[in-house]
Amino acid sequence: MRKEILIFGKGFMGSRIQEELGCAVSEKRIKCLKDALDEVRIHRPAVIINCIGYTGGNVDDCEKSKDLTLSANAFVPLVLAEAAVRSNARFVHLSSGCIYNFDYKRAVPITEERTPDFFDLFYSRSKIYAEQALLPLAKKYPVLIVRPRIPLDDRPHPKNLLTKLIRYGLAIDVANSITYLPDFIKALKHLIKIKATGIYNTVNVGALRYPELLDIYQKFNPDFKYKLVSFKALNLVRTNLILSTRKLTKSGFKVRDIHEVLEECVEKYTQY
Repeated sequence: MRKEILIFGKGFMGSRIQEELGCAVSEKRIKCLKDALDEVRIHRPAVIINCIGYTGGNVDDCEKSKDLTLSANAFVPLVLAEAAVRSNARFVHLSSGCIYNFDYKRAVPITEERTPDFFDLFYSRSKIYAEQALLPLAKKYPVLIVRPRIPLDDRPHPKNLLTKLIRYGLAIDVANSITYLPDFIKALKHLIKIKATGIYNTVNVGALRYPELLDIYQKFNPDFKYKLVSFKALNLVRTNLILSTRKLTKSGFKVRDIHEVLEECVEKYTQY
């Protein structure tokens, strides 16, 4: 008997999705096609979700571990996609929205049709490699590519945006697309249910300035203090941008504005 969903990867995103969906998860290290096929034969899933990826402590670590980054972010997705095709399973790949340059003067949200053009980070390049290889496959096979960006969750975790900002005590004041994980998981379930294929930006509507989130956190923790810092002063290679949610909305999913979820997120976060 086939199981409905099999997740590969039990990191931050994989664990959260597995928790909400209650499905099987494989922690097997995928080094070749046989590794993937062996796992698929054991679980016999109807849907495979790839949550394997490498960022390290932050994306700068990808510059130091290029082989690991390339393997996890580009090679493994293709191997799992091939395993899915051979097993007549739907394939879902977690990509990233951090693959574009953005013109804030024009401030036009980036749609899925635009070709990725941010190559300054090796992390971003590795994500682009996978997307560009999988996209043609999605024209013939049931392949779905979702693009979360800067995950915000309602519980502490080192990779949660709120946890990071609290730890840093610093914040830039630049509008950015954000993915609120409880909403992302609902969107993921929706896209799987309607058998969506191709690329979908999976962020919340609108754009968040980090001080907006930290100001709400201060309401629950008055002793917390933070400082604003200019993005240029950080001297980091990053891309700040705003993604379009029009395609996700047209699919029939109600996408909440990021500002609608902040109070809910922080209140639950402070209860952990």
